[in-house]
Parts: sequence; structure tokens; C-alpha cells
Amino acid sequence: MSKADFIEGMRIATPVCISAAPFGALFGAVAVANGQTIAEAALMSLTMFAGASQLVGIELFGQKIEPWIIVLSIFAVNFRHILYSAAIVPYVRHFTLIEKFFAFFLLTDPQFAETVNWGESGRRVSFWWYLGYGAMIYVPWQVLTVLGGIFGQLIGDPKLIGIDVLLPIYFMALVLGFRKRPNFLPIVAMSGAASVIAYHTVGSPWHVSIGAVAGMLLAAALPVKRTAKHEATREA
Repeated sequence: MSKADFIEGMRIATPVCISAAPFGALFGAVAVANGQTIAEAALMSLTMFAGASQLVGIELFGQKIEPWIIVLSIFAVNFRHILYSAAIVPYVRHFTLIEKFFAFFLLTDPQFAETVNWGESGRRVSFWWYLGYGAMIYVPWQVLTVLGGIFGQLIGDPKLIGIDVLLPIYFMALVLGFRKRPNFLPIVAMSGAASVIAYHTVGSPWHVSIGAVAGMLLAAALPVKRTAKHEATREA
């Protein structure tokens, strides 16, 4: 085990941990408010570990909806992870099968972005760096789910104290980290426009995947402008 790599991964993930903390607690509170026990909410966080999908599932569990619709809705929210998994393969190819299992289980939006940035900078993505980053998000998420379930009524509505914007701001920062990549602006514009249109026509949670697919299709259609940095990364 590389202690230095593990600690470095945890250090980089600290801002994410702070940003996601209110939402971990919020999930615990919402789950209990929707009839789940604290143990059931904790089990869901332990095995699913997908914040948006967990909230979608909790909201649908309490309604008279066919199970396949709930499963399909959760799949729609998490569809982008199929793309994430494929995109980070060049950087985790050297992981063992067991390591890949844990790597893909811990894969989140910020984990994906940081892994790509780390790999494209020419630094080796070690399993222990990856694990340190993921653990810094996963472990607090479990603790805060339980605390949210216990003290949920004290949290109230995050919008009232303005903490609901923390995670979107962090996601925006992650997206801007790719701003120097070829075709960044048209792809982001296409994804955003498609997501907004889908939100008002098809509805949530489909706007997430529809926006992602629209951006992906445009990226595939646009000519590739490779930079020297990307060529160096490919050759490595």
C-alpha cells in the first residue's frame, strides 16, 4: 500500500467531502421522513452509493409506482456512469480485477473528473490514490446518512440556509476544469440546452441522461482537435 498516494487522494477529495456533506445528511432525513428506518437508509447508502439516484428512489418508493419504473428511473439517473466507466479505462487499465470492482463501485462524478484530470496531467492513477479519494467521499456519506436520519428535523430545508448550492457549484468547477479541451463550449452548450429542454418536456430524472447523451453525440460528430498534451498522454 502506498500511504502517500492514499493520503494524497484523500486530500484532493476534501472539498468534495465538505460540499457533499449536507446532501448525505439530507438523504438520511428524507429517507426517514418517507418511512424508512435509519438502518434501511444506511443500507441503501452502503450498497448503492449514488446520491441523486438514492433521492429519486426514496421519492418513488412512497408512491404507488410499478417497481420497473423505479428501476428504470434510477437507471436513467445513473446512465452517465456507463460513459464514465468507459472514459477512465485508459487510466485504470493496470488495476487488478478486484481493484476494478472497487474502483467502479466508488465511481462518482467528482471521482471521474479528478481521475481524468490526474491521468491527463501525466501522473499515474494508482489504486491507492483512487481508493483514498473514494474513501474520503464514501465513509462520510455513510456517517452523515445516519446523522441525517437521527437529526433530520433539525436540518430542515437546505435552501433556507443556502447550502443547497454547494454541490452544484462544485460540479460547475469540475466542468470548468475541462474548459481547455477541444470543443468544450459547443459540447457544454448542447448538453445544457438539451437538459433544460428535456426537464421541461420529458421531466426529471431523464433530463440528466438526455443532456449527457446530447453532448456525447455532438462530441462524436465534431472534428477532433488533438493537442500535444493529449498526444503525449496517448503515447504514454
